[in-house]
Amino acid sequence: MPAYNPLLDPPAFPAGRYAPLADRLRRLLGTTNDLVFVQAEAILALEAAATSLARPGMIAINLVSSPYGAFFGQWLARRGATVHEVRADTGRPLTVEAVRQALDVLPEVDLVAMVHAETSSGILNPLETIAPLVKVRGALLVVDAVASFAGHALDVDGLGIDICVTGPQKSVGGPAGLSLATVSAAAWQAVAAADAPSPSNLSLGDLKANWLDKGRGTVPGMPSALEFWALEAAVDGLEAEGLANRIARHELAGRASRAGISALGLTPWVSDDRQASNLATAAPLPVGVDPDRLIAAAAPFGAVLTPGFGEVRDRLIRLDHTGARANFADVLANVVGYGLALRGLGHIVEIGQAAEAVANAYTERAG
Repeated sequence: MPAYNPLLDPPAFPAGRYAPLADRLRRLLGTTNDLVFVQAEAILALEAAATSLARPGMIAINLVSSPYGAFFGQWLARRGATVHEVRADTGRPLTVEAVRQALDVLPEVDLVAMVHAETSSGILNPLETIAPLVKVRGALLVVDAVASFAGHALDVDGLGIDICVTGPQKSVGGPAGLSLATVSAAAWQAVAAADAPSPSNLSLGDLKANWLDKGRGTVPGMPSALEFWALEAAVDGLEAEGLANRIARHELAGRASRAGISALGLTPWVSDDRQASNLATAAPLPVGVDPDRLIAAAAPFGAVLTPGFGEVRDRLIRLDHTGARANFADVLANVVGYGLALRGLGHIVEIGQAAEAVANAYTERAG
């Protein structure tokens, strides 16, 4: 008889713990809106939001700063919505002026969708400035906060976000196979009007009818106990550290990473702290250098680097400082490893100065 393995046969997640877990996440997100769990990685929750809201005749503005944002517009259009795109320059944040112009051109706007932070290029979009422009027009605001929750300030109700999709696998430090969405009363009205296909794994309306309306007991379907135990443990850790402290830890990691890259003698992909992601820092990839070769050269030094995603794959390298990696040792390893890899490929960089810049950023914070 095989030995018992708790990973293969975990205890059931108690029915009475789903609702309290949802409420704890609502408090962390700053919302009194409903929260539903989606038993899949966050890309499915985003597709579910688009599929559940879109309808023929809907006028939507989709703000695109990465391939992920472009997907959302495709999902809206698939259900008959008329989608107007506002595209940021490649690998750069959205500009408020471009969003304002798009809103001014259209006599009516039903929905605006955007990504808050982009780990694909290390940028942060100006959600706090864009949100009021959207709400003045009376449009629904849908935000992909998968890469910003617990790594950046995010006040769902304060910003008037109607649907906020996020997941625990980034700054929360939880599992990747589970995600969630907060839904306002106005968004629920839009979901009802859209009359999306049901039953469907892409139906937020089904989650409302089968979980919220039935008292928030066991989530419908076959919930993965392992994923929910892991999510609860991650929320325990986030609450113990404190949301403000978790955000500050990520902010420091990003600032120290950019300081280190600058001290190497290079210019960070995003040099303005206000436009930079706290979860991953983008560094320049020299012309003609294969990203996979550079990543492999940096790995022996403990650096966790990844190529850019989409159009920026051959233009930047991402230094990962998400979750548990948002600390001095990992940030230092990333910067020094990146620098040593460049040096090994024949580029002149200042390794010692870079290490000192990282150390100074952390010393200043400690002081």
